[in-house]
Amino acid sequence: MDDLTLLRRFEPVVKYAQGEHFFPMDVDRYVAESSLWEVRPDQPPVRQVLEQQLDLAQLIAPRPAPHGTVHYLRFVESLTPLEAARFLARHERTFRRSRGRLARVGLASRVVDALFSITLILRGRVPGGTAAAAADAYGRFQQADERYVYYGRVVRQNGFICLHYTFFYCMNDWRSSFHGVNDHEADWEQVMIYLSEDLTPQWVAYASHDFSGDNLRRRWDDPELHRADEHPIIFAGAGSHASYFASGEYMHEVALPFSGPLTRALRVVEKFWRDTLKQGDVDEDDDHQRPPSAMLVVPFVDYARGDGLTIGPGGNKAWEARLLPGIHDASPDHPQAWAHHYRGLWGLFARDPIAGENAPAGPKYNRDGSVRRSWIDPLGWAGLDKVSPPDEALPALAERRTAIEARLAAAQTDIAARTAQLRAMELDAAAMVDAPHFKSVHAAHLKLMAELSKEIGRLHDQTAVDYALLEALQRYGDRLAQGRRLPARSHITLAHQPTSEATEQLGRLAEAWAALSLGLLILGFIVVMLVAPHFWANGLVSLVAFISFMEALFRREANELIQRAAVWLSVAAVAVLIYQFALPLLVVGVIALGVFIIVDNLRELAG
Repeated sequence: MDDLTLLRRFEPVVKYAQGEHFFPMDVDRYVAESSLWEVRPDQPPVRQVLEQQLDLAQLIAPRPAPHGTVHYLRFVESLTPLEAARFLARHERTFRRSRGRLARVGLASRVVDALFSITLILRGRVPGGTAAAAADAYGRFQQADERYVYYGRVVRQNGFICLHYTFFYCMNDWRSSFHGVNDHEADWEQVMIYLSEDLTPQWVAYASHDFSGDNLRRRWDDPELHRADEHPIIFAGAGSHASYFASGEYMHEVALPFSGPLTRALRVVEKFWRDTLKQGDVDEDDDHQRPPSAMLVVPFVDYARGDGLTIGPGGNKAWEARLLPGIHDASPDHPQAWAHHYRGLWGLFARDPIAGENAPAGPKYNRDGSVRRSWIDPLGWAGLDKVSPPDEALPALAERRTAIEARLAAAQTDIAARTAQLRAMELDAAAMVDAPHFKSVHAAHLKLMAELSKEIGRLHDQTAVDYALLEALQRYGDRLAQGRRLPARSHITLAHQPTSEATEQLGRLAEAWAALSLGLLILGFIVVMLVAPHFWANGLVSLVAFISFMEALFRREANELIQRAAVWLSVAAVAVLIYQFALPLLVVGVIALGVFIIVDNLRELAG
């Protein structure tokens, strides 16, 4: 089966949300509409090729430049506010926004959200109206020649056949159209399907924001994976085009830049609250089920409802497939030679220092021009570099058992030799005991004997582990021989799940309060500073307490708030008492310790 036929056989089905403006397209028309720019360090951008004059052949032409130079495409010029408003009026939005992005999180996260908005003003960003202009241009493309294109390649690596599908969008409008994290011109998304050599599907992996490794992939028999016969189904995020395994609304949390120290401090407080004070739900796996940044984050919703256009087998529209070059295929004659030869950005370089608003590079390269892990090592990208294909698992187990048995035999020989050496050294040590002139030599000799004894102990520990491992490998081999595999989700440490229906349907009052609470806190503090500046601390505490109580009422968490307040006030009271009566408490503690020691010793004497 040739590569194109193989790609078409398993090509995915992508379900989009209602209101999505952009769908996978070909790069030919995008490049022809774009201009090519170059920006060198500390210099203004220079346009190298005008729009309507650029093609793929010109795009891949060599352009030597000093280090730090960025080449990028510019697809559209942003519309004026009036033109953008007219565009929105022409294209009636069918997207239904769920209530309460900010109502789903607490006051602290809303403070971080405000700070994030400020950083967006200070950072480089895609100008407003760009998404509307891109949607207008994309609409013209589709009206003239409707196409839905993916680019794919087949990579054979270490016993797997990797089907690599990439999707190009002319715009990511997550921020401007769906209240998400960012906007950027152009967007590349990718999914992988991994087959065994007999063409049996084994795994799939979907690119989704910051997820990586094992958490990207699902086994073919995982109930979370939706399929239409041999075609996996993808639920694409509205505007972001991130890929999900199930339909729904996903909370995506973005850590504020440079918030690491504060996040770690909050982690310590949370651990004290949960483990020491035994408050809240104690979940031993809690720290493993959420990202490290989850304490101090900006909340955004990714709408992957799948209630809009469906592209792929059985859907509203069909795919047009195009083959990408191989891993190291640098031939300029390949129809998609741009994938190898163009290392620049596929849209506006907004000079965003954290890159969220900068356009991405192509399917082969990162923004800095280095090769993507998914291109050079598709197995390692999804954590499959450590996984044996099913037909190789039993032979690999047999080889592993043979290697461990050989290691055990070598260890036993080593233990016997070292034990004989240790006994000989003990004879030497015994002979030195009544010889005064061996004083310094005897001490060093005993030290060497202790080290050798520890080494023998470590070898015994390792052999015990190896014997247990042999038993475990035997049981696992028997399990595989019977056709029983590990649970389909045993490799997942962090699974992104849609929010619950109750969370999505928060009341309008809760949403309104979430939008107003932070502003009311700031305005209230200003009033306190103007009316009673000497009592600003008391006023601030009172405002925070009042807003927190109102927050708890709207979120139906008043009981939990009262309980938390009572516990923290008790802790504060204990701390004050210890501070005020430190010396008497110390004296009482020492007396109690002395009495306890006396009583304990007398009890031992009395039998």
